[in-house]
Amino acid sequence: MKLTIIKKDVKNINLRVKPNCEVVMSVPIKTTDTHIEYVLNKRSDWIKSKLAFYRSKPIAAVQEYVSGENCRFLGRNYRLKVILSSEESVKLKGGYLNLSVKDKDNFKRKEYLVKQWYLQKAENHIKKAFDKYQPIVNKEVKNIRIRKMKTRWGSCNSVKSYINLNSELIKSPTQCIEYVVFHELTHLIYPNHDKSFYNYLSLHMPNWKKTKRALEIGY
Repeated sequence: MKLTIIKKDVKNINLRVKPNCEVVMSVPIKTTDTHIEYVLNKRSDWIKSKLAFYRSKPIAAVQEYVSGENCRFLGRNYRLKVILSSEESVKLKGGYLNLSVKDKDNFKRKEYLVKQWYLQKAENHIKKAFDKYQPIVNKEVKNIRIRKMKTRWGSCNSVKSYINLNSELIKSPTQCIEYVVFHELTHLIYPNHDKSFYNYLSLHMPNWKKTKRALEIGY
C-alpha cells in the first residue's frame, strides 16, 4: 500500500483510495503527524475494505469474452471456452467455464450471458449463507439487494433492516461469502463496530479474522 499525504489550504481532511491501491490523504496545512496517524487508524477498516475491493479484480483489464480468458468463481480460476452452438448457455465443466453462443463475435450477448450466470450463482450462494446464519441472528431482513458495488462487499441499514451485498462476492471462496453475510446480519443486533459486535462474530464464527484477511488480500 502506497500512502501519500498532501498538506494544502483546505478546511477538512479528505481520504480516498485509488484503483491502483494508493491511499491519498489531503489535510489542512497545520495538521500534526499525530492527528494524521489517529485518522488513519480510525479509518483503517474502511481503507482495508477499499483495498480489498480493488485487489479482488483487475480493474483496468478489459474482458473480451474470448477463449482462454481467466474467470474466477468461488475462489478458483477457470478458463473461458467460447463454443459455437444453437443452444446458448454458461456451464462449468472441469477447469473451464463453457460459454455456448450462436454468434461468437457478438460481444454484448456474450457479456450478458456471463454476467447473468454470475448474478444467478451469487443469488444462490448468498441465499445459502443467509439460510445458515439468519436463524442464529434471529432478526427479520426486510430487503436483500444483490448488485455490483464499487466500494464495499456489503452494507446494512439496521433501522430499515435492509442488507446490500456485492455480487462480485461470488468470485470469492464460500467462507468469504458467509463471513460478509454474517457480518451484515450481525449489524441488525449491533449497528456499530464495537466490542460487542466483534465478540458476537467471534462467538459464532471463530475464524472470521482469518477469513476477513483472506478476503482483503484476494484469498
